[in-house]
Amino acid sequence: MCAATAINRAWARVPPFHKSNWFGCRLMSTREEGAKSPLVESRDDLVAWIAAGEKPKSDWRIGTEHEKFVFRTGTLEPVAYGGPDGISALMRELISRYRWLAISEGENVIALKRPAGEKGGNISLEPGGQFELSGAPLETLHQTAAETEQHLREVLDVGEDLAIGFLGVGFTPKWRLNQIPTMPKKRYAVMTRYMPTVGKRGLDMMYRTATVQVNLDFANESDMVKKLRVSLALQPIATALFASSPFTEGMPNGFQSMRSEVWRDTDRRRTGMLPFVFEAGMGYERYVDYALDVPMYFVYRDGNYIDVAGSSFRDFLARRLKGFEGELPTLDDWSDHLTTLFPEVRLKRFLEMRGADGGRWGSITALPAFWAGILYDEVALDQAWQMVKDWTREDRELLRADVPRTALATPFKGTTVGEISRHAVRLARLGLKNRSRINSANQDETVYLAPIERIAGNSRTVADQLLARFYSDWNGNIDHIFAELAF
Repeated sequence: MCAATAINRAWARVPPFHKSNWFGCRLMSTREEGAKSPLVESRDDLVAWIAAGEKPKSDWRIGTEHEKFVFRTGTLEPVAYGGPDGISALMRELISRYRWLAISEGENVIALKRPAGEKGGNISLEPGGQFELSGAPLETLHQTAAETEQHLREVLDVGEDLAIGFLGVGFTPKWRLNQIPTMPKKRYAVMTRYMPTVGKRGLDMMYRTATVQVNLDFANESDMVKKLRVSLALQPIATALFASSPFTEGMPNGFQSMRSEVWRDTDRRRTGMLPFVFEAGMGYERYVDYALDVPMYFVYRDGNYIDVAGSSFRDFLARRLKGFEGELPTLDDWSDHLTTLFPEVRLKRFLEMRGADGGRWGSITALPAFWAGILYDEVALDQAWQMVKDWTREDRELLRADVPRTALATPFKGTTVGEISRHAVRLARLGLKNRSRINSANQDETVYLAPIERIAGNSRTVADQLLARFYSDWNGNIDHIFAELAF
């Protein structure tokens, strides 16, 4: 069955009260109880769910997500959830001062959302208390910048009163894993139990990494495939440009992006460069087949995350899932499952760029500028495809393996990642120029590329700069990073 037929078939079965959310983008992983989700009766319904993300170019949006480490400004220790000055207090003060609404599991506030009709995205907690804004789908990067500024202004206002600071890097530069508190989100308990069984660095990924990500749209299946191929091939280039995690437990770790390296030994069945994407026949159905065979984590029922870690969604679809025998999954179960896949670019009803370290304000806007410039303009996208189309699977895997350590200095096919990054940033500039989205100061969106234009221009990453400071002005004392890279 073709994707269009599958969409029509699935759409006809959606209850009227659920259709308002059919095309929505759930940017964060926090579940809320809502209208009953339709049952999945066949693989075609799963294909249709993804294909329903297709949008005309006029409706393409930019959704930016950014995580920050939360620390005590007095002691530089991580911040626990509870207590009068913990992360729970931070969230409750945001509710009180800025009209956020609570999303709770039991008595615990575990996320925030804006009142109906208001922009501002959602706030959620990562496993180790990383504080994340999942931004709204916005039309321009100027709106992204305004959203980011508003969010940082609010959290810094509350944080100052609670003696809490926020750090923008890709990996905790000082804390040991056993120092980091856990957040009371039930899905994280399932993941914490399962991660050590499938890789050595899964708990580091959960508790000690932070990222900036951007979610972008596609017009149709062929557009999705082209964008997915280009963005997967270039994801290590983004990793190099945004590398900011050269420290572990107070000392240099030998990497420019420890965050990216950690992902290489987390859970190889759900991570990586997706080589099948570059094969003939790639489309929605092929991605669905991949996702069906990635082991599940949980099934969400009545406010609880039921541990089914290691089980197959394919068995769930065949009514054979242990503990749920005879029961079909729902579309919400499928959506949940897709959020537990962690390739370098993730397909849901949009494409999610996952290769960048966390960073400060300039990085938060530079990442969506980089990707929107390349993927949202036909000329830039075509030229990017010409650049990467002859790269082999081995080429792409080599980049993924080497870039976390050597970033822009990585040699590749007779040149360097630094030179490739300069070409990629020029393509992003071309694409943003062609978009011609002008703000009130008569600036187009290319203004947000400035941080990575400097990095690409001098082949000197944030990680390089931090290492130089560590060995000179900081005299080997990592504590200085909390002053110099805090928001």
